[in-house]
Amino acid sequence: MELDIIFSITILIMSVVVHEVSHGAVANYLGDPTARMAGRLSFNPLKHLDFFGSILVPILLILSKAGIIFGWAKPVPVNPYNLRGKYGEAWVSVAGPASNILIALVFGLCIRFFGNALPVSFVAVSASVVLINILLALFNLVPIPPLDGSKILFAFLPPQSPVVPFLEKYSLFILLFFIFFLWEFLAPLVGFLFRIFTGIGA
Repeated sequence: MELDIIFSITILIMSVVVHEVSHGAVANYLGDPTARMAGRLSFNPLKHLDFFGSILVPILLILSKAGIIFGWAKPVPVNPYNLRGKYGEAWVSVAGPASNILIALVFGLCIRFFGNALPVSFVAVSASVVLINILLALFNLVPIPPLDGSKILFAFLPPQSPVVPFLEKYSLFILLFFIFFLWEFLAPLVGFLFRIFTGIGA
């Protein structure tokens, strides 16, 4: 059990690091060097870890058998005023979840096409990588601040939309309500993507 927890936390930490670096890399590409200048375009976990979000919360979720594992790293600094294009901030926000989907897809296709030739332990770890990255991507795409989905949504809302201040003001309560009462409705989508990517249970 302890080994499973260590593996799950390690996978989660590396996945959120890739997630944050992807934000910074796209921001840098679109003209904002803030993350690069802060030394955050690095895959060194120590530059990104948040003790509460990267370690404590995931451990508590695993031990409580909550049925979901997620976490976060220290957000990569981005200055939206430096970004090129009307939807620069949306592209930066999409980059994080997209990186997790890409990771899930790569490991999932390895299982799907080469699973029978791979060691069972590697397949098991790869399946965890797929599942955790799907969960991270979908969770971050929920349009509630401070999740990435909120910035994507805000980029397409008309100026002075009342939705923005409302979500920002009550974001903590809305997010907690979503986690405890609505997340289970995304479970079928998680399972569907897992089966599509890996072929397991298809």
